[in-house]
Amino acid sequence: MAMRLLILLTCLAVSPAWGAACKAQSGPRTAALVELYTSEGCSSCPPADHWLSGLGEKGYTPDRVVPLALHVDYWDYIGWKDPYAKRAFSTRQRKLTVLQRQALVYTPQVMLQGRDYRGWYEPGFDEAVAKINAQPARAKISLEIRSMQAGKIEVAVSAALAATGQADEPALYLAAYQNRLQNQVIAGENGGRTLKHDFVALEWEGPVAFDPAGRLEERRVLPMVPKAGKGDSGVAAFVQNRRNGAVLQALMLPGC
Repeated sequence: MAMRLLILLTCLAVSPAWGAACKAQSGPRTAALVELYTSEGCSSCPPADHWLSGLGEKGYTPDRVVPLALHVDYWDYIGWKDPYAKRAFSTRQRKLTVLQRQALVYTPQVMLQGRDYRGWYEPGFDEAVAKINAQPARAKISLEIRSMQAGKIEVAVSAALAATGQADEPALYLAAYQNRLQNQVIAGENGGRTLKHDFVALEWEGPVAFDPAGRLEERRVLPMVPKAGKGDSGVAAFVQNRRNGAVLQALMLPGC
């Protein structure tokens, strides 16, 4: 596990879009947004958590894939309250499900570019990501971490749409995430297990609307886990069409 995380963090550090000034800018091609809806109360979720943590080891650098784990709260009733679960994440999962005209939400669920993707553990995932990466980006995103202290990340973000004909439909979303989280579960379906997580979304902000010219600039303060190291924290941003769920571009910036 320690070697896997070292490889993952090395991949994050060497990506050409990330510089020493703690800034990142999206490239001309589209990065794939991977959302894992998971819960510590779900016995079938740990393999999916492990898979998400290992994406860097498989060569999915942040210019290709932006992974986020969104812990939902609807498993909390069975005896274990997931400390990372947010009602907002459960709500988002349901909204995306409605957009796709599906009847049920479930865990673990992977959403790839805003759509349900059930073959995440199969070889076809690489082909699906490659197709997304081959598409020209329909939005440009810039991120800067201004400061990281006292359990908070101060972030500056700017974004611009490639086409502005329907600037009211796309919106920006911003998340703080945490790596190397570990928790001993003492009840529920995973009682007695120690679970490990990476890319856990701690806070979710959005939708942030674009102006009529298809641009936006924002500064936000997002939470970190208390006493977390800079190398274990970061921010992610993406632009998504609110009408159909399509992701126009995504970007991740590890703490530095």
